[in-house]
Amino acid sequence: MQHSTYSLLPARRVGQAIVWLALFLLGPAALAETVQSPNGQLTLDFSLQNGGVPTYRLTYKGRDVIKPSTLGLELKDAPSLTEGFAVATTKTVAIDQSWQPVWGEVKTIRNHYNELAVTLTQATTQRTMLVRFRVFDDGLGFRYEFPRQPNLGYFVVKEEKTQFALAGDHKAFWLPGDYDTQEYSTVTSKLSKVRGLMKAATTPNASQTPFSPTGVQTPLMLKSKDGLYINIHEAALVDYSCMSLELDDKDMILTSHLTPDAQGNKGYLQTPCLSPWRTVIVSDKAGDILESKLVLNLNEPTKFKDTSWIKPTKYVGVWWEMITGKSTWAYTNMDNIKLDSIDYSKVKPNGTHAANTAHVKEYIDFAAQHHLDAVLVEGWNTGWEDWFGKSKDYVFDFVTPYPDFDVEELHRYAKSKGVKIIMHHETSGSVRNYERHLESAFQFMNKHGYDAVKTGYVGDILPRGEYHYGQWTVNHYNYVLEKAAEHHIMVNGHEAVRPTGLSRTYPNLIGNEAARGTEYEAFGGNNADHTTILPFTRLIGGPMDYTPGIFQTKVSAYNPQNNSFVHSTLARQLALYVTMYSPLQMAADLPETYNKFLDAFQFIEDVAVDWDDSKVLEAEPGDYVTIARKAKGTSNWFVGSSCDENGRTSTIDFRFLDPGKKYTATIYADAKSAHYEKNPQAYQIRKMTVTSKTKLKQYCAPGGGYAISVMAGK
Repeated sequence: MQHSTYSLLPARRVGQAIVWLALFLLGPAALAETVQSPNGQLTLDFSLQNGGVPTYRLTYKGRDVIKPSTLGLELKDAPSLTEGFAVATTKTVAIDQSWQPVWGEVKTIRNHYNELAVTLTQATTQRTMLVRFRVFDDGLGFRYEFPRQPNLGYFVVKEEKTQFALAGDHKAFWLPGDYDTQEYSTVTSKLSKVRGLMKAATTPNASQTPFSPTGVQTPLMLKSKDGLYINIHEAALVDYSCMSLELDDKDMILTSHLTPDAQGNKGYLQTPCLSPWRTVIVSDKAGDILESKLVLNLNEPTKFKDTSWIKPTKYVGVWWEMITGKSTWAYTNMDNIKLDSIDYSKVKPNGTHAANTAHVKEYIDFAAQHHLDAVLVEGWNTGWEDWFGKSKDYVFDFVTPYPDFDVEELHRYAKSKGVKIIMHHETSGSVRNYERHLESAFQFMNKHGYDAVKTGYVGDILPRGEYHYGQWTVNHYNYVLEKAAEHHIMVNGHEAVRPTGLSRTYPNLIGNEAARGTEYEAFGGNNADHTTILPFTRLIGGPMDYTPGIFQTKVSAYNPQNNSFVHSTLARQLALYVTMYSPLQMAADLPETYNKFLDAFQFIEDVAVDWDDSKVLEAEPGDYVTIARKAKGTSNWFVGSSCDENGRTSTIDFRFLDPGKKYTATIYADAKSAHYEKNPQAYQIRKMTVTSKTKLKQYCAPGGGYAISVMAGK
């Protein structure tokens, strides 16, 4: 439906000058524009402040979410695009449509918003900038657009100056601002405490570049004193630098901070062009934040006509045994070697190399026995002996296996068992080298039956001086997705930029890391509240390959030299398959461990990875999350609940079930004696009949939770 289009200014320059002058004579209210969400609860006000400064304000049910905040960009060696503007035209439109994702948390997504597009002209330069606002029932998205024009062609961004002026010193769930990593523990504090906590929060990483004592990353989750839940992020990050936020901790104003390149520039643009969307999700209910599809809706529809080759996947992998130190990625213990100078057939293997043919067959057998789709194998290819922590442009060629890894035989064996093998491409941060080999690597995958790849970017980015989240590297990640699609390959990106809903446009992006995952449980541990926060932060932009399912929580059981432990009960590890949404889910522990707990492993075997519906039953960031999901194409539901270190009693009802039907619920829960530190493997399993009228109270141990399979007709 198209609403009326109107102009505040005539097109002639004289008219523009008159209205620009009126800005000073009449004040900003003379040029105010307002658009509301379809349900009328959110209101976006746009105005020009004195000096022609574009400004927006967002309110929810009459309460300030974002106070008047300025917009614009600073350019290098050119006048800024932050002031001196007059409104040339405004246009409003209402959109209400639905679309079906290739995979997702729900079968159908409604895209319902009211839009205000404001075209601004700068009288002194005759340049044009359009700001497009879309107001949904659950929040706001806005972006900058630069049409083709004679006075603005190619330009370099010095900094984006988008403000988010908050209405108070909110409770925040934040990560240190960094150009290279999100692999930090989330800190929960008032915004005013960020500066004092920053040093302790910035823990070591293989590649990290913190930029400020008050810089934080997105998605940033906030809660106001009067109970508003606010999430700030971005959508559709394409040909642009990733945005972090710089906090003014005196006035509580967040300002966009873009990742620079090696020369310190924030972006290189050529009109016509546009920025990513800046997003603000808001509600007085925490669960609404988790159910929001605003970020996905702001991305373009899929670029692919045929998506039949994209399949949600449940897998095991030759991985956790290396993470814990039980096994190695490398074939030998030599170092200082080069691919073109070593003959692996003539060197002594170390005896701990996990990616060998016989061992991989054991994983394939386990996957086939338990109806899992695939096996990830890391450490299969030459080059692992000498790269970590070194700045080496050429390490891996992505096609040469170690002598003990028989590509042809494993392809034949996996195919005979109905199991796929997932490729692993660790780039060692050398983007140029990966692009150098990308075509041959994907051809190799096609030839040997691999239809999914886990990419990795551990270490500093090469060329030197570039960052993981800069425009140049962002473009690389998207280029990999496009090239992979040409070969019908799905991608699970690790150490890449955090997702911004691009899985709608590129649905072969079936997984991302971009946060502190389960691997850190072997590096000292994640906080017990970690998985009650990530759904409100990292998962706002897209699914995470969190790699749950660790049943042996003492790492020393695999490596006596490692005293780390998983900060979770076994029952909560099951819950994560529901609460930590992903179409790519790993059963991350070792087969020999799962064989000791097959009654609990049954939930992992049963749980779906693609869904027709999802309901948030309980939620409070940092405390607990309980979610129910309906498996794609069935009447079966799965419930997961995760809580923090305090434990709790969860109270839910089953009104999401079809009325009049009976279901068999199998409940995998913490035993009364369970505790994530003291007794993590204490669990109990029970069955009961449930209907849409059933209500349940279920104990969750400290660092614990529960999982429920709800099967129709059983």
